[in-house]
Amino acid sequence: MDNFFNGHRVNRDLPKPAWVFGYGSLIYKVDFPYLRREVASITGWQRRFWQGSHDHRGTPDAPGRVVTLLPAPGHICHGVAYLVEHSVFEHLDYREKNGYQRFDGAITLRKCHTEVQGVVYVADSDNPAYLGPAPMDELASHIASSSGPSGSNSDYVLQLADALQELGDDDPHVAELGRLLTSNAGAKHDAG
Repeated sequence: MDNFFNGHRVNRDLPKPAWVFGYGSLIYKVDFPYLRREVASITGWQRRFWQGSHDHRGTPDAPGRVVTLLPAPGHICHGVAYLVEHSVFEHLDYREKNGYQRFDGAITLRKCHTEVQGVVYVADSDNPAYLGPAPMDELASHIASSSGPSGSNSDYVLQLADALQELGDDDPHVAELGRLLTSNAGAKHDAG
Protein backbone atom coordinates (compact mmCIF):
# COMPACT_ATOMS: atom_id res chain seq x y z
CA MET A 1 0.00 0.00 0.00
CA ASP A 2 1.71 3.19 -1.16
CA ASN A 3 -0.33 5.58 0.96
CA PHE A 4 -0.88 4.99 4.62
CA PHE A 5 -4.15 6.71 5.31
CA ASN A 6 -5.04 8.50 2.05
CA GLY A 7 -6.49 11.36 4.10
CA HIS A 8 -9.08 9.16 5.80
CA ARG A 9 -9.64 10.59 9.24
CA VAL A 10 -10.79 8.07 11.80
CA ASN A 11 -14.47 8.83 12.18
CA ARG A 12 -15.77 5.38 12.93
CA ASP A 13 -15.62 3.17 15.96
CA LEU A 14 -12.19 1.66 16.47
CA PRO A 15 -11.84 -2.08 16.84
CA LYS A 16 -11.33 -3.20 20.40
CA PRO A 17 -8.39 -3.50 20.94
CA ALA A 18 -6.75 -1.38 18.19
CA TRP A 19 -3.24 -0.76 16.85
CA VAL A 20 -1.63 2.68 17.07
CA PHE A 21 1.58 3.57 15.18
CA GLY A 22 4.20 5.72 16.89
CA TYR A 23 6.84 7.56 14.85
CA GLY A 24 7.95 10.24 17.35
CA SER A 25 7.92 10.30 21.13
CA LEU A 26 5.45 7.40 21.20
CA ILE A 27 8.45 5.21 20.32
CA TYR A 28 10.40 5.99 23.50
CA LYS A 29 8.00 7.71 25.92
CA VAL A 30 5.41 5.04 26.59
CA ASP A 31 3.16 6.40 29.32
CA PHE A 32 0.18 4.17 28.56
CA PRO A 33 -0.64 0.47 28.95
CA TYR A 34 -0.46 -1.79 25.91
CA LEU A 35 -1.15 -5.42 25.08
CA ARG A 36 1.59 -5.80 22.44
CA ARG A 37 4.52 -3.73 21.17
CA GLU A 38 5.93 -4.44 17.71
CA VAL A 39 8.57 -2.74 15.58
CA ALA A 40 6.59 -1.59 12.56
CA SER A 41 6.49 0.65 9.51
CA ILE A 42 4.16 2.53 7.22
CA THR A 43 4.75 3.12 3.52
CA GLY A 44 4.46 6.39 1.61
CA TRP A 45 5.28 8.75 4.49
CA GLN A 46 8.28 10.44 6.10
CA ARG A 47 8.71 12.28 9.40
CA ARG A 48 9.67 15.95 9.51
CA PHE A 49 10.12 18.47 12.33
CA TRP A 50 7.52 20.79 10.89
CA GLN A 51 4.90 20.75 13.68
CA GLY A 52 4.95 23.34 16.44
CA SER A 53 4.76 22.22 20.07
CA HIS A 54 3.13 24.76 22.36
CA ASP A 55 2.36 22.24 25.08
CA HIS A 56 5.26 19.77 25.38
CA ARG A 57 8.58 21.00 23.91
CA GLY A 58 7.81 24.70 23.77
CA THR A 59 5.35 27.32 25.00
CA PRO A 60 2.52 29.27 23.35
CA ASP A 61 4.89 32.24 22.92
CA ALA A 62 7.89 30.15 21.82
CA PRO A 63 6.79 26.82 20.33
CA GLY A 64 9.28 24.01 19.91
CA ARG A 65 9.32 21.66 16.92
CA VAL A 66 8.15 18.05 16.87
CA VAL A 67 7.63 15.50 14.13
CA THR A 68 4.65 14.96 11.90
CA LEU A 69 4.24 12.88 8.74
CA LEU A 70 4.38 14.10 5.16
CA PRO A 71 3.46 12.18 2.01
CA ALA A 72 6.55 10.64 0.38
CA PRO A 73 5.74 8.03 -2.28
CA GLY A 74 7.89 4.94 -1.94
CA HIS A 75 9.35 6.02 1.40
CA ILE A 76 9.10 3.77 4.47
CA CYS A 77 8.67 5.34 7.90
CA HIS A 78 9.81 3.07 10.72
CA GLY A 79 8.45 3.18 14.23
CA VAL A 80 6.59 1.10 16.78
CA ALA A 81 3.02 -0.20 16.81
CA TYR A 82 1.13 -0.80 20.03
CA LEU A 83 -1.99 -2.88 20.44
CA VAL A 84 -4.06 -0.97 22.99
CA GLU A 85 -7.44 -1.14 24.62
CA HIS A 86 -9.95 1.41 23.37
CA SER A 87 -9.78 3.34 26.67
CA VAL A 88 -6.12 4.26 25.99
CA PHE A 89 -7.16 6.56 23.13
CA GLU A 90 -8.57 9.11 25.59
CA HIS A 91 -5.04 9.53 27.01
CA LEU A 92 -3.41 9.52 23.55
CA ASP A 93 -5.91 12.06 22.18
CA TYR A 94 -5.02 14.38 25.07
CA ARG A 95 -1.28 13.81 24.65
CA GLU A 96 -1.47 14.52 20.89
CA LYS A 97 -3.95 17.39 21.18
CA ASN A 98 -1.79 20.18 19.74
CA GLY A 99 -2.82 19.89 16.08
CA TYR A 100 -2.79 16.11 15.65
CA GLN A 101 -5.72 14.11 14.32
CA ARG A 102 -6.30 10.38 14.13
CA PHE A 103 -6.08 8.72 10.73
CA ASP A 104 -6.37 5.05 9.87
CA GLY A 105 -4.45 2.80 7.52
CA ALA A 106 -2.11 -0.14 7.07
CA ILE A 107 0.78 -0.80 9.45
CA THR A 108 3.35 -3.51 8.69
CA LEU A 109 4.61 -5.42 11.72
CA ARG A 110 8.28 -6.25 11.10
CA LYS A 111 8.67 -9.48 13.10
CA CYS A 112 5.79 -11.39 11.53
CA HIS A 113 5.63 -9.47 8.20
CA THR A 114 1.94 -8.93 8.81
CA GLU A 115 -0.13 -5.93 7.74
CA VAL A 116 -2.70 -4.70 10.27
CA GLN A 117 -5.14 -1.81 10.22
CA GLY A 118 -4.30 0.85 12.74
CA VAL A 119 -4.32 4.49 13.78
CA VAL A 120 -1.66 7.17 13.46
CA TYR A 121 -1.69 10.72 14.78
CA VAL A 122 -0.79 13.25 12.07
CA ALA A 123 -0.60 17.04 12.20
CA ASP A 124 -1.33 18.31 8.70
CA SER A 125 -0.45 21.73 7.32
CA ASP A 126 -3.94 23.10 8.03
CA ASN A 127 -3.60 23.02 11.82
CA PRO A 128 -2.77 26.28 13.64
CA ALA A 129 0.40 24.88 15.25
CA TYR A 130 1.98 23.85 11.93
CA LEU A 131 5.32 25.65 11.40
CA GLY A 132 6.34 24.14 8.07
CA PRO A 133 9.75 23.59 6.52
CA ALA A 134 12.99 25.41 7.28
CA PRO A 135 16.66 24.81 6.41
CA MET A 136 18.32 22.22 8.67
CA ASP A 137 20.57 24.76 10.42
CA GLU A 138 17.53 26.92 11.23
CA LEU A 139 15.62 23.89 12.50
CA ALA A 140 18.55 22.97 14.74
CA SER A 141 18.89 26.53 16.07
CA HIS A 142 15.14 26.74 16.76
CA ILE A 143 15.13 23.35 18.51
CA ALA A 144 18.26 24.15 20.56
CA SER A 145 16.59 27.26 22.00
CA SER A 146 13.19 25.67 22.76
CA SER A 147 11.93 24.07 25.94
CA GLY A 148 8.54 23.32 27.47
CA PRO A 149 6.72 21.37 30.19
CA SER A 150 7.98 18.01 28.82
CA GLY A 151 11.61 19.17 28.68
CA SER A 152 14.04 20.58 26.17
CA ASN A 153 13.31 20.30 22.48
CA SER A 154 16.89 19.09 21.91
CA ASP A 155 16.29 16.14 24.24
CA TYR A 156 13.22 15.20 22.18
CA VAL A 157 15.29 15.08 18.99
CA LEU A 158 18.21 13.21 20.56
CA GLN A 159 15.95 10.67 22.30
CA LEU A 160 14.11 10.06 19.03
CA ALA A 161 17.41 9.66 17.14
CA ASP A 162 18.62 7.13 19.74
CA ALA A 163 15.32 5.23 19.69
CA LEU A 164 15.35 5.03 15.89
CA GLN A 165 18.96 3.84 15.91
CA GLU A 166 17.95 1.06 18.33
CA LEU A 167 15.26 0.05 15.82
CA GLY A 168 17.89 -0.04 13.07
CA ASP A 169 16.51 3.05 11.33
CA ASP A 170 18.89 5.89 10.55
CA ASP A 171 16.21 8.39 9.50
CA PRO A 172 18.31 10.99 7.62
CA HIS A 173 16.22 13.99 8.75
CA VAL A 174 16.30 13.03 12.44
CA ALA A 175 19.93 11.87 12.34
CA GLU A 176 21.12 15.11 10.72
CA LEU A 177 19.28 17.25 13.27
CA GLY A 178 20.78 15.13 16.05
CA ARG A 179 24.28 15.65 14.60
CA LEU A 180 23.75 19.41 14.29
CA LEU A 181 22.43 19.70 17.85
CA THR A 182 25.29 17.63 19.26
CA SER A 183 27.98 19.53 17.34
CA ASN A 184 26.45 22.93 18.19
CA ALA A 185 26.25 21.99 21.88
CA GLY A 186 29.90 20.85 21.77
CA ALA A 187 30.97 24.08 20.07
CA LYS A 188 29.16 26.18 22.72
CA HIS A 189 30.76 24.12 25.50
CA ASP A 190 34.24 24.54 23.97
CA ALA A 191 33.71 28.30 23.57
CA GLY A 192 32.43 28.66 27.16
